[in-house]
Amino acid sequence: MPNAFNDPIIAEFRAHHGRVGGWFADARLLLLTTTGARTGAPHTVPLGYLPDGGERVLVIGSAGGGPRHPAWFHNLRADPRGTVETGVFTYPVEAEVLDGDERDAAFARAAEADPGWAAYQDGTTRVLPVVALRSVQEGPPDIAADSPGTALRLVHDVFRRELALIRAEVAGAGPGLGAQLRMNCLTLCAGLRNHHGGEDLAMFPFLDRTRPDLAPVLERLRREHEEIAALTARLADVLAEGGAGVAAQVDRLVDDLERHLAYEEEHLIPVLDGAR
Repeated sequence: MPNAFNDPIIAEFRAHHGRVGGWFADARLLLLTTTGARTGAPHTVPLGYLPDGGERVLVIGSAGGGPRHPAWFHNLRADPRGTVETGVFTYPVEAEVLDGDERDAAFARAAEADPGWAAYQDGTTRVLPVVALRSVQEGPPDIAADSPGTALRLVHDVFRRELALIRAEVAGAGPGLGAQLRMNCLTLCAGLRNHHGGEDLAMFPFLDRTRPDLAPVLERLRREHEEIAALTARLADVLAEGGAGVAAQVDRLVDDLERHLAYEEEHLIPVLDGAR
């Protein structure tokens, strides 16, 4: 059934690799597709999400603070399998409804980061459900790209956007860092480790064999992977030590990673797309 509010957001999200304008321009959004509990038909909705350490993401059944749980939540209760789209990645998920202390801690993190969640909870008598969406993908997720070079750039843009969000969140955090902001930083660090580890294990050895002329480029990229790994480890240490100096550490990571991504794109995208 057409939805006058959701359908334009979904179309814009898919057309622009997860980027939308208006109220949600600076939000972390995903598309969740579930199976209708009564109809059996696919049901897609845009949802704000919370990073949760890299293994899963969290969504909240706020329904704008309304008196009833949203349809997607009822669908997941009937069938916990679904599909997540990030605008770049698409992957199957298994949903788990959090309860007890785990639910309360996750919701408290969300409300601390964005008081709008608390306002939604205050506006209704029902307890807003918190749902963990865990990837059950075998192998890497599907990437919505028409070439290997485009895929690389889109993945890089995911990191650029998340870094910009975290930089803004840190700048606005004041003297203390909330629990969700700490989680956002740690999730980013895990994502970078996975991405660079995948390049080190697969793409770079392939290029070693097929393009020996790229040896200086690949040597620099591998060295920068080690340098960025050291920066993310230091960021994790700063967070564990209380967060003093985290803004400077995030700024250093952003600046160094931006240079690294730009260099990699300059030298590898023409090669990857020329090898199709």
